[in-house]
Amino acid sequence: MKKILLSATCLFIAFAVLAQPRIISGPMLGPVELRDAKIWVEVSPEVKTASLQYNKKGETKSKTVVYKGVLGNDFNPITFTVGGLDFNTTYQYKLLINGKTTTYGGEFTTKDLWQWRKPVPDFNFLTGSCSYFNEPVFDRPGTPYGKDSSIFDAMAKEKSAFMLWLGDAWYTRDVDYYSEWGLWYRASRDRSLPVLQPFLKAMPQFGIWDDHDYGPNDIGKNYILKDASRKVFNSYFCNPSAGENGQGIYTMTSWGDVDVFMTDDRWWRSADRTKDSVNGKPNPEKRMLGKQQMEWLKNSLLYSNATFKIIAVGSQVLNPVSPYDKWRDFPAEYDELMHFLKEYNINGVLFLTGDRHHSEIIKVEREGTYPLYDITCSPLTSGTHTFGAAEKNNPYRVLGIDEKQNYTRVSFSGKRNERKMTVEYLGVKGEKLGEWSVSEKELKKP
Repeated sequence: MKKILLSATCLFIAFAVLAQPRIISGPMLGPVELRDAKIWVEVSPEVKTASLQYNKKGETKSKTVVYKGVLGNDFNPITFTVGGLDFNTTYQYKLLINGKTTTYGGEFTTKDLWQWRKPVPDFNFLTGSCSYFNEPVFDRPGTPYGKDSSIFDAMAKEKSAFMLWLGDAWYTRDVDYYSEWGLWYRASRDRSLPVLQPFLKAMPQFGIWDDHDYGPNDIGKNYILKDASRKVFNSYFCNPSAGENGQGIYTMTSWGDVDVFMTDDRWWRSADRTKDSVNGKPNPEKRMLGKQQMEWLKNSLLYSNATFKIIAVGSQVLNPVSPYDKWRDFPAEYDELMHFLKEYNINGVLFLTGDRHHSEIIKVEREGTYPLYDITCSPLTSGTHTFGAAEKNNPYRVLGIDEKQNYTRVSFSGKRNERKMTVEYLGVKGEKLGEWSVSEKELKKP
C-alpha cells in the first residue's frame, strides 16, 4: 500500500510540475544585426505573460520588451525583437514569465559597422543538415535512426558568427504527415531536447528546410499541408524574412563580405517523377525553385557586391553522378541559372547543400569561366551513407566524408582582394575530418 501511495504521490508531483508555467525550449538567438536582435523561446500553455529584460554588459540599467501576441495555445513559440541597440556591443538578457524572473537568459554581440571604416572582418559560421532525434513510439522498427546527439555539445563551444541549418532540422514521422497538430508537435518536441539548448543560444540560428521538416519524404508543391508547414517552420526559426506574398521561405543574410542566399527547394518543387525533357528538350514545367523565387535569386545575385555569394539549397545541385534528387534533375531551371551566371559574369558563387547523409565537395568545370563547387554538409545526427556504385569513385569529388556524423565550419580570412574561404568538416567531438579552401581569385573569370 505504501508503494502505491508513493507512486501516486510521485505522479501527482510530476503532473504538478508539468502544469506550472515554464519555458519549454530556448532561448534561441535569431538574427543579430547592427541595431537590433531577435530572441526566440517557446513557453508552456499555462504562461499568461512573457517578457525579456536586457542591458549592456557591465551596466545595470535595463529595458524590457513585452510579448504582445497570443499565448495559451498547445504550442507557443514566440519571438522578441530588441531594437535601438548600439553596434559592436555585447548585451545580456533574461526572460520573465508571468512577471517573475527566470534562470533562462544569455548574451549576444551586435555586428560591427566595419564598412568604409575598417578592413573586412575575418569570421566563420557553422552549417549542417539532417538532425534526427529518436522517439521510439513513433519511429519505424529496427535500428534507431538517430545517432549521437552530443555533436551539439561540440558545436555549442564554437565561437562562430551564426549557424545555418541546411534542411531536415527535424524529421516528421508517419503520424505527423497529415496532422497539422502533428507538424507543430514534431517541431516543438525536437526543439525542446536538452542537448540542443546550449547550442541554440550560443550563436544566431538560421534555417532552410528540405523534405523532412517540410512534410513527407521527397514531397514538393503537392503537399496538402504546405501552408500549415510554412507557418510551423516560420514559428520555430526567426529568419529575416520568409519568401514573398505569403509564398515560400526563401531569404538571405549577410556577414562581412559574404552573402548567403537561403533558398526554398520544396514549396514550388515539381514531383521528382515529372519528365526531365519533352521532345528532346528540357521540360520547362519541371521546376524546383519556381519562377517567383528564381526572379528573386537572379536579382539578388545581380545586386550583391559580396566577395563570396553562397547559394544554400536543401538538395544537392551539381553532382552529375548522384542517383538521388538534385537541381540538375530539373534541367530547364538548372540551365537557366547556369546561363544567367555566365551571361552576367557573376563572380564568387558557391553552393552549400545538405540532404545526402554524407559530406563532400563537388567541382564542375565551366567553359570560359571559373568552376562551380557544391559543398554538401550531412548528417548531424541521422543515419550515415556510404559512397557506393557510381558515387564510390566520383571523378567530380574533391573531398568526401562518408559513414561519419559531422558538422561544417566555414571560415573567411585575408586582406581585401586576397580573401580565402576554408571549409572544415568536424566530427562528433569537434575533431577535424577534412579541410578544403578556395581563394576569391579562383572564383572569378580568368
